[in-house]
Amino acid sequence: MKDISHYVNGLTIRAAGGRTAPVFNPATGEQTAVVHLASNTEVSQAVFAARSAFAAWAKTTPLKRGRILNRFLGILQERADELAAVITAEHGKVLSDAKGEIQRGMEVVEFATSIAQLLKGEITEDVGPGIDSHSLRQPLGIVAGITPFNFPVMVPMWMFPVAIACGNCFILKPSERDPSASILLAKWLKEAGLPDGVFNVVNGDKEAVDAILQHPDIEAISFVGSTPIARYIYETATRNGKRCQALGGAKNHMIVMPDADMDKAVDALIGAAYGSAGERCMAISVAVPVGEKTANELVEKLVPRVKALNIGPGTDASADMGPLVTRQHLEKVTSYIADGEAEGADLLVDGRGLRLQGNENGYFIGGSLFDHVKPHMKIYREEIFGPVLAVARADDFAAAAKLVNEHEFGNGTAIFTRDGDAAREFAHDIRVGMVGINVPIPVPMAFHSFGGWKASLFGDHHMHGPEGVRFYTRLKTITTRWPAGIREGAEFVMPTM
Repeated sequence: MKDISHYVNGLTIRAAGGRTAPVFNPATGEQTAVVHLASNTEVSQAVFAARSAFAAWAKTTPLKRGRILNRFLGILQERADELAAVITAEHGKVLSDAKGEIQRGMEVVEFATSIAQLLKGEITEDVGPGIDSHSLRQPLGIVAGITPFNFPVMVPMWMFPVAIACGNCFILKPSERDPSASILLAKWLKEAGLPDGVFNVVNGDKEAVDAILQHPDIEAISFVGSTPIARYIYETATRNGKRCQALGGAKNHMIVMPDADMDKAVDALIGAAYGSAGERCMAISVAVPVGEKTANELVEKLVPRVKALNIGPGTDASADMGPLVTRQHLEKVTSYIADGEAEGADLLVDGRGLRLQGNENGYFIGGSLFDHVKPHMKIYREEIFGPVLAVARADDFAAAAKLVNEHEFGNGTAIFTRDGDAAREFAHDIRVGMVGINVPIPVPMAFHSFGGWKASLFGDHHMHGPEGVRFYTRLKTITTRWPAGIREGAEFVMPTM
């Protein structure tokens, strides 16, 4: 059985306290590894290593930092299959989806390789007589990332490539459910030439999280997870004087207008609702058809497609969807389906009770589909994080938009239509952070920034792209006057032109 420890200062270290947690293969239900859980001791070791490395790393030229990341990018490209296999073995998602996750993460690394260009400041000559002013951005110091189980490679790579490119040292606390990928990334970063201590990994649970939140030498924290935890992370981090970006939950709606290409809309919903078994913060979990005719046609086309989903181990190339990540999460998702039935929604496809021959102990569930879902229902209000799609019918565009705008979450949304006026009104007026027009999962490219609104984001900065550079740096403005321009005598008034 594999033994997974921490990676600090370029070395694998064992936790002193002896606390561990099991790691399972979701397709078989078998324990495949033991992960050692960090205490305050291991977090402090990681901080010490990062603090020791920071001064030299911050003074390393941005061009050299970018070149190290470029070598790391090359390693990722060459070994993507190896990394995808690690993701699938511990998370359960199908290999094609794991490879897609790696690709989206690599795009952030590619963005970060241009850090010499991204850190360029501004200069203004003659802001006053003989006085020039210029601005620059400098690294914060030691920063940390706390990441979820559903994207064990992509979400960490939303954070650390930009952070270390900007000159910071980084401590990653990945999910203890699928920790192996983070250790592999750490070793590959060292192979690419990253100095020891610049990137460290501490595996753990809430004890490690709280140690990170409370450590006085950690300047900033990035987080992705559920909204209750995001709120806790943000409030605790900021109370301790840290900069924080905490991305929370989602309930992403897709409006289907009467003029939409119905076949394309159905294709989009099937992929966006059931891909990765719905374990995506950008999954579409609510379809909002406008008008009865649209709703009836949509449901008629969805039912056979959901029933036909091919469920299997992530290593099965023909599988559309793999298992859920843990038995506990499987039980949670099935309980939501029971809640939907109890509250009166029409369960058109029931994915519960799925058992695959040869994988009877795996955490499998089929796709589920509800119709006539109402806003007061639990399956509408809460993030299920599983392959459950709710159809909430709307009489007109205004009613559909109101559903989106009045929901607690504001992560992502989409509209399928041929009507430019409706699309433009939707894009401009909807109160959601990421919007798709005939695009079901509008995840921004790496050179834009990712983040939602309302209860989907706590903090002022979105992740990666220009917002990521701003989050991981401080602005400094310098005003310069040389002796030839200095007037005789003291000046007591506020400086003006």
